[in-house]
Amino acid sequence: MRTFPDSDGTEWTASVRELAGPDYKGRYFLVLTGANGEEAELIDVRWNAERTARRTLETIGETELRRRLRSAVGRGPAQDLQT
Repeated sequence: MRTFPDSDGTEWTASVRELAGPDYKGRYFLVLTGANGEEAELIDVRWNAERTARRTLETIGETELRRRLRSAVGRGPAQDLQT
């Protein structure tokens, strides 16, 4: 997990969530959670292994995290991942 401020100074946490199912390719995806409890899922940002996902989050820049957050929030509510 990694915390970062958005453009308004609100703290967000970037983390990884696993998508259950028989397919292991791209099983882990990006989840952004705000200090106010708001959550944004980016299911198109995926990794095959949790270790790789965590390493990416440790090294990604705050500017890129804020860009991903703007993208996720602009999309609206997350879609049902099970369909």
